[in-house]
Amino acid sequence: MKIKEIYELAIEKGIEKDPRTKESVLKLLEKEKKLYDELKEDEKKEYDQDKLFNPYSDSRVLFGDLDKDVSRVLAGIDMETGEVLLADRLSSAGRKIDLIIAHHPEGKAMSALYQVMKLQEDMLARVGVPINVAEGIMASRINDVKLGLMPLNHNRAVDAARVLDLPLMCIHTPADNQVNDFLQKLMDEKKPDTMGDVIKILKSIPEYARAVEYNAGPTIVIGSKERRAGKIMVDMTGGTSGSEDAYAKLAVAGVGTLVVMHIGEKHRKEAEKNHINVIIAGHMASDSLGLNLVLDELAQRGIEVIPCAGLLRCERKE
Repeated sequence: MKIKEIYELAIEKGIEKDPRTKESVLKLLEKEKKLYDELKEDEKKEYDQDKLFNPYSDSRVLFGDLDKDVSRVLAGIDMETGEVLLADRLSSAGRKIDLIIAHHPEGKAMSALYQVMKLQEDMLARVGVPINVAEGIMASRINDVKLGLMPLNHNRAVDAARVLDLPLMCIHTPADNQVNDFLQKLMDEKKPDTMGDVIKILKSIPEYARAVEYNAGPTIVIGSKERRAGKIMVDMTGGTSGSEDAYAKLAVAGVGTLVVMHIGEKHRKEAEKNHINVIIAGHMASDSLGLNLVLDELAQRGIEVIPCAGLLRCERKE
């Protein structure tokens, strides 16, 4: 496969499992095309044309020739300067790395992370929060994240990849969409009665079972094994953590248990105040599951995947 084909496949799989309908995602792309057509010529020069086919600002080919053939990739959750050097060392040792695949965004994909957070508005609407309320809740949080990203040194890993001439891409929300869809469908199908049942289901998944070995497995942070789970919402996509104001609205919408990758203390307190149970499934395990579901497609096409940087590689061959 060429880098361009891998990139297009990742976006396709992201849209396929997007919490929004495919129709609504395509409508967003049509709107983007219209905005582009209305730009002045000097503005078009600054425009990121990937937006015309890729609705995920946090997923990009950051460096490299799109027509380059790929036989072996080095893939991980956080692929920073150290991992770029690792790729170069492997290549020098005879295991040539054609492409570095990161999950967490780097470079311009990191600085634009806040743009994908609007996806969370639709996730809230799906469980019963009115869309106008969801948009109002998310507006200030998206702005906070945008401001928080501005001072960061986004391009360190990209610069290292460029100096060593190693292609680098990141697949963030498309992979998160995969794990979010996978777990939500599993919970809807199994209909676990208690939080303990939810934990058992999670631990039956290879990535979470392996995470237990590293003391990073699924954990109940609000509630208990005996407590009834009620309506379960899996919340694992949309860039980063949403608004603290969402928990009161989720409680009114009837959500009983949240299954998340991670949760900050302020968010945890708000969830507890609103009597919403919370299970932290595990950050690296959840990210690994989502990225694995994309990497499996590459493996089936004959590409060798070397995992590192927190990726718990578990291949599904069906």
